[in-house]
Amino acid sequence: MATKKEAKKQTNTSNEFQSYVRWFWKVFLGGILAIVLLFLLASWGVFGELPDYTVLENPKTNLATEIISSDGKTLGKFYFNDNRTPVSFDELPKNLVDALVATEDVRFFEHSGIDARGTLRAIFFLGERGGASTISQQLARQLFVGVRSKGFDKYTQKVKEWIIATKLERHYTKEEIIAMYFNIYDFGNNADGIRSAASIYFDKEPHELDVKESAMLVGMFKNSSLYNPRPHKNPVGTQNRRNVVLEQMEKYDFITEKTSDSIKAIDLGLRYSPQSHRDGIATYFRAYLDGFMKDWIKNNPKPDGEKYNLYGDGLKVYTTIDSRMQTYAEDAVNKHMPRLQAAFDKQNTPEKNPTAPFLELSKSDIESLMSRAMRQSERWRIMKKAGKSDKEIIASFDKETAMSIFSWKGEIDTIMKPMDSMRYYKKFLHPGMMSMDPLTGHVKAWVGGMNYRHFQYDHVKQGKRQVGSTFKPFVYATAIDQLHLSPCYKMPRSQITIEAMKFGNPQPWTPKNSDGNYSGELTLEAALAESVNTVTARLMDKVGPQPVIDLVKKLGVESDIPAVPSIGLGTADLSVYEMVAAYATFANQGVYTKPVMVTHIEDKNGTVLYQFTPESRDVISEETAYVTVKLLEGVTRNGSGGRLRRTWMPTSGVYPEIITGYPYELQNPIAGKTGTTQNQSDGWFMGMVPNLVTGVWVGADDRATHFKGIAYGQGASMALPIWGMYMRSCYADEDLEISTGNFEAPKNLTIQVNCATYDSGDEEANPSGEVPEELDF
Repeated sequence: MATKKEAKKQTNTSNEFQSYVRWFWKVFLGGILAIVLLFLLASWGVFGELPDYTVLENPKTNLATEIISSDGKTLGKFYFNDNRTPVSFDELPKNLVDALVATEDVRFFEHSGIDARGTLRAIFFLGERGGASTISQQLARQLFVGVRSKGFDKYTQKVKEWIIATKLERHYTKEEIIAMYFNIYDFGNNADGIRSAASIYFDKEPHELDVKESAMLVGMFKNSSLYNPRPHKNPVGTQNRRNVVLEQMEKYDFITEKTSDSIKAIDLGLRYSPQSHRDGIATYFRAYLDGFMKDWIKNNPKPDGEKYNLYGDGLKVYTTIDSRMQTYAEDAVNKHMPRLQAAFDKQNTPEKNPTAPFLELSKSDIESLMSRAMRQSERWRIMKKAGKSDKEIIASFDKETAMSIFSWKGEIDTIMKPMDSMRYYKKFLHPGMMSMDPLTGHVKAWVGGMNYRHFQYDHVKQGKRQVGSTFKPFVYATAIDQLHLSPCYKMPRSQITIEAMKFGNPQPWTPKNSDGNYSGELTLEAALAESVNTVTARLMDKVGPQPVIDLVKKLGVESDIPAVPSIGLGTADLSVYEMVAAYATFANQGVYTKPVMVTHIEDKNGTVLYQFTPESRDVISEETAYVTVKLLEGVTRNGSGGRLRRTWMPTSGVYPEIITGYPYELQNPIAGKTGTTQNQSDGWFMGMVPNLVTGVWVGADDRATHFKGIAYGQGASMALPIWGMYMRSCYADEDLEISTGNFEAPKNLTIQVNCATYDSGDEEANPSGEVPEELDF
């Protein structure tokens, strides 16, 4: 029997135990109440505003405006900070979703936003065996909470994440949450969201990603700055992180051990394709489109009166550009221009030309030219805006500075005086090229220059240069329309003088033939093929300059053209854009169709905001258009365009292989015209097949920069090779369905177009299809 002392001890022990129990339950219940209170306070907005239901339905993210090609490819985007274009869950491959779930939240499809098991595990092991954040919580932080806080705030932030995560789970399906998570994440290098990431890192659409690529991208969720796959960043760490994802996928039976091991053994397979406003495909077209869209936005407000945000409203701009044809056009430019530039540089070394890259300019003329260039430069504009004096700005151009300059072998980091860099850039020859469907007016390719990062001036629509002999077909077409002339009609080659004041010309005009030959007669077909100036002058004398100008204006040319006879030889400054549209009228049976670049515009929900309405008009008869086309076919059969049909490579002679030695082997009907301006400052080629018209111009920014001789400086050497290579690529791609057939003849053709033989132009007399280069003037 227990003593009183023992009984008292037992009583004290019991009371102490009960005290501990009461204390435990007080702490436990108090903790629960504290947690409940914490959640209530958070839900009431004490720790910061929480999103309401409306915001949950429309999470605020900046969406880039997407530029889409006619074949469904993304050409580029307009954005300030977020290069984001959302995709739906159905556009995500299963292996990508599996990789995310296996790595970030394996019970994602089982919980309701909070993973209780994961949370308890994180608390018990103090986070050493993984965190507790679910995909829904991570999405909540990305969308509404922001960067992880420190101190006490990190706990209140976690509570907010839990609340928002549960709200997200109530308002969205699991699939929608997955899609939002992929769309919101910043993968670095302007890769905002999975669509941009797939394109920038692998040049693919999301649905094309394989297991290897999906694992790398999911691995970047841990820290896209740290796990950056670019060569000068952290490719090894990124590959190791990818392998961790593969192990997780294997662990949860999404892939086999064999698949995991085989992928771990190979590299990342990166195809890095940066997306910026100055990189990628169709950069010059995108720059034009930027202006087009800003004008459209100015005149087309939202229903509530607000203006659309080009850089954040997620518009979709559907263009006529074909990504394949655009690539072929850029490839042709990138193949030809370095060779042409090498030939130019070889002729313009300081030893051969002390005033290089300029020809026929005095020292004072060059100083004046460079002074103008300095005052028109971006450097001058920026310094002037900063309040610098002219004297200070001028002095800065003679101070050496670090810079990165363009070369065809890649950018060069160097130290150079800004004035010297300006003169260095003056030597470069530039291209301008546009390709268009003559029936629809759809512009298929647009190359405004060779490198938008270094040369922003657009030589398709912005630039205008003398067109040379490519203007002559307009004179011929006017004469055919007025006088019903046949290509077989003969005219003397002899010189002609158009008297002063006959057409408002202040002085008598007596043009010369570049070959000095003024004897005999030529058919119109031969005269255009050989680009004989005196024959064009005779036609101009018959019809007068004003009717020619009237025709050209109807063909869509908006530039001012003086009503003088010399315009017949191409003295007017026109753009590639204008020339292609004008020539397209001949291929389109006399109907002018205004060039189209945008077919329609949609908002982020797919609502059509703009639908293009075609603009066309009858300009000349079908017969006149067809006869003009037949004349132009003679240029590629027997004139300066004949090298398009070459099937052999020259080994010697006046045609250097570096420029003209491409075997184009184009045997189908082609209508075209070369053009070369005075002193070889501009080289042109306009080429047509029944369903595609393409114009190419090549020249330097300053007319004083040009080739010394016509062998290199003619349009057939400067511009035609780009056209030939481009068309070969287009024909090789059978899906494009570029015509190899004949131009369609009018049903009731009354003008004779089939000339059996003519002076110095038949195939027998000229089996190579070449003419002396000096005739192409």
